[in-house]
Amino acid sequence: MACLKIGPDKRGNVAICEDGKVIYFGAASSAPEHEVAETLDAKDAEILPGWVCSHTHLYSALCPFGMPAPEHAPENFTQILERIWWRLDRAIDRDILRASARLYVAESLLAGTTSIVDHHESPNYIEGSLDTLADAYEEFGARGILTYGATDRNFGKSEGKRGIDECVRFVRENKRKLVKGMVGLHAQFTCSDDTIRYAGEKARELGVGIHVHVAEGSADVVDAMDRGYESPADRIEKLGALVPHSIFVHCIHMSAAETKHAADQGVWFVQNPRSNHGNAVGWPFSLRYAQKVALGVDGWSGDMNVELDFGKKEAQAQGDDPINVTHRLYSGWRMMSDFFDAEIGPLNTIENCRRSIRTTVADLRIVDDKGVRHTVVDGKVVVKDHKLVNGDIDAIRAEAKAQAERLWAEMVKYPETYTYHYDD
Repeated sequence: MACLKIGPDKRGNVAICEDGKVIYFGAASSAPEHEVAETLDAKDAEILPGWVCSHTHLYSALCPFGMPAPEHAPENFTQILERIWWRLDRAIDRDILRASARLYVAESLLAGTTSIVDHHESPNYIEGSLDTLADAYEEFGARGILTYGATDRNFGKSEGKRGIDECVRFVRENKRKLVKGMVGLHAQFTCSDDTIRYAGEKARELGVGIHVHVAEGSADVVDAMDRGYESPADRIEKLGALVPHSIFVHCIHMSAAETKHAADQGVWFVQNPRSNHGNAVGWPFSLRYAQKVALGVDGWSGDMNVELDFGKKEAQAQGDDPINVTHRLYSGWRMMSDFFDAEIGPLNTIENCRRSIRTTVADLRIVDDKGVRHTVVDGKVVVKDHKLVNGDIDAIRAEAKAQAERLWAEMVKYPETYTYHYDD
């Protein structure tokens, strides 16, 4: 079988990819003979594993195209949700979501991010929304995990059920090799007990985890206590939604004991430094008590170098060790390895480790002094010579800008005050 050959790079290494795997990575002089279908130039560059964005919201990609400010400036995190993000997500339709997803995925691949874990909300476009997202991944060749964040806040429990059912449908019907599905919940204070319980039941039935924001803001904690629970984490567990292979995002207000307990149940945690700083919700000190902690962006750009640089500076300002943020970025490889049951991540040049290297998935970025020269996902070249292979980034951005204008026109129709319906 013909292979993809990359390099040699500035360290003198060559990667040989076949059937979506790296079958050799090491000194060019020792590379085995193979029939080569394509060669990627890596001169003055470095062959590295692709980055993983472990949590984001693809629907936010249009924000740089002039998103209008709320009439009244938010004074706390809940008001940020009510006056900005919950108005935006209600305005999303299929064409807006498609443009946003295509832009986010394309720009992430150009930045060397090969895997993207998305958490989606569009209350007026639920059924079929995960396929719209998945189509963008498939079009440009990205790897990822998708979920719909079910909520009852707009239309009551029927809305929550529809969101979970969209997750169930996608998990059952999706046949894409590089995209998987999970069950999702939005912030718990927008969900009834019945919706959380239903999410847990369906996740266990499907054998997948739950992707959910946990204790991001104090409103989540107050709401859980008002309902008679000790905390959001306690509520999740008592309603049967503490499911192995789940993703708990933010966890700003989780205790050390709760974090350790969830970790023992097989939960992954994700930190999002830029988002937490922007929303002024705090720093997740409790995550130091878990091993399975990855790095996400929560709707910011999928350039993980930017998130890493900001996160290390913020860690130092908060009195935490910046190395924790670096380790969390690297842990994204382990997260994707867990979810895809494959070896995804670091390339090892040690000769006596070749046996494990042969199973490494070929998700790679080749980086030079101008940035990401090439990106490879599952052995396929998706960015070549700094350009997207399967699309025109200028045309993608132009379409995104046009759909952004539609989004802003719809968004401003929704009031900044909010009436919750999660107990209906």
